[in-house]
Amino acid sequence: MRRKLALILLVLFTGIFFQSGKLAAQAENAVPSFAMTLSNGQYFKSADLPKGRPLVLIYFAPDCDHCHTLMNAFFQWADEFRDADVVMVTFKPVQEVASFEKAYQTYRYTNIKVGTEGTTYFLRLFYKLQNTPFTALYDRKGKLVSTYRKETPLNDLLRKLKQL
Repeated sequence: MRRKLALILLVLFTGIFFQSGKLAAQAENAVPSFAMTLSNGQYFKSADLPKGRPLVLIYFAPDCDHCHTLMNAFFQWADEFRDADVVMVTFKPVQEVASFEKAYQTYRYTNIKVGTEGTTYFLRLFYKLQNTPFTALYDRKGKLVSTYRKETPLNDLLRKLKQL
């Protein structure tokens, strides 16, 4: 009886272990459940993203030179990203987000959301970020397609986006 019980428990825990590993692997390739505060004080979550659209997630710092280089290039091509949702997240205060939005006139693009995750550093830890900018591209089903650390070649990002 003890052996039978031990065998049942072993099978049960083995199944749970492998299933949780499978779920963790799937979660690593899915859009993380993030939350951020927009410059108008509203709260925006990953669950608020429309379904069935690609996502370009850019983690940046408003005072980062590499980030400014990326943003200057990005906003020259911003219309090319109209078929995707673009989420720009920083850890800096809301006031810096507002200044960033004003400088780049992000209000002109309905598909772009800019906000701060504050000191939660959820995305920063999730992606194990050491530097900014960081860019992640997700397909229409929320599956990770590509990541770029530091430099983001926009021509490559756009090519991958158009293939989705």
